[in-house]
Amino acid sequence: MLTEKTIDRDSQQKLYVQMYSIIKEKIETGEWPAGSQIPTEDELCRAHVVSKAPVRMAITELVRNGYLRKQQGKGTFVSLSLPDRGITMKTKLTEDMFGEGVVARKEVLVKGIKVPPEDVRNYLKAEGDIYYILCKRVVQGDPAYLEESFVPLEVVPDIDEVDVCQTPFYEMMQQKAAKKIQKVVQMIEITEMTNDAMVILKSGKGAPMLLLHRLLVGTDGRPLAYTRLMGDGKKYKLQTEMIQIV
Repeated sequence: MLTEKTIDRDSQQKLYVQMYSIIKEKIETGEWPAGSQIPTEDELCRAHVVSKAPVRMAITELVRNGYLRKQQGKGTFVSLSLPDRGITMKTKLTEDMFGEGVVARKEVLVKGIKVPPEDVRNYLKAEGDIYYILCKRVVQGDPAYLEESFVPLEVVPDIDEVDVCQTPFYEMMQQKAAKKIQKVVQMIEITEMTNDAMVILKSGKGAPMLLLHRLLVGTDGRPLAYTRLMGDGKKYKLQTEMIQIV
């Protein structure tokens, strides 16, 4: 049964933001318990006297944030695993591999649907098509490192339309993915430079390679994307900052 709280048309908040808060409150207070099916879009529209657009926008954002899940042909349900309420600080990921005052640019070498290596498929736990992006970062006119990214097409269906040179990968995923990023799992190792990387980065034979693996995990605990950075291990260091953005 719906509570009396509804849309305040005198508020400066947009309708979909108000609908988001109304539905989120019902979930957090237990009025709509985990696993239960929420009212249909038509029912929500009638109850709060709004059109379908704000209702759909609110539900879409709640799905991205892990509060709701959609089941094809059955409806929308409250997620069994709600977001961790213990995390109250929002963060922004920034990186610097080269220091201040350095001129750097990104070049896309390859992009499109690709069959990923078996280890990447295992990381992503995905069965459908995987979109592949290979970029080269050029610093002060010299090739610095390669960035390979693998994204299940179902996670970002319109990824082919994104200008990946202008948008940092993490920010692109946070904005475009079907689920928002909840966790980043990262591993760094030093290994031997592969032949392809050696040619593109103009490194000497047998040069050590800095290899950074990064798995982006969504609010439902499922992998969203896998990316890896490959650079000359003798040249660069990686500095990562998590900045509070209240």
